Amino acid sequence: MGAQPAHHDGPSIPRPDRAPDALREAIARVAPHRLSEMEKEKNETLALAVQENSIGPIHMFLLRWAVAVEIERFPETSKRLHRAEQVAAESADADLARRAVREAAEIIRAAYRELGA
Repeated sequence: MGAQPAHHDGPSIPRPDRAPDALREAIARVAPHRLSEMEKEKNETLALAVQENSIGPIHMFLLRWAVAVEIERFPETSKRLHRAEQVAAESADADLARRAVREAAEIIRAAYRELGA
């Protein structure tokens, strides 16, 4: 399997703007189980941004969640990523686990590329 998002199955939602509310709405639609994770990370990010007197952490937060949405909005790509993550975490076969880690990394890198990052 290639690393590119599985566009043949088409996105389940349009790509949202890279803004907090748009990304939250998208996560609510494609991965609602991750909303609490996103909210917790947002709070930590805002605290870090204030502490560092920098918007850098906010930009990174928005990019990370834009990547998550980019993957999750393509159901087949999302399934491939989650399968690879599960194999990497659970496999007793070191070679299989390494291949799964590479597959997951390729999917994530492809999503970053799709977003121009």
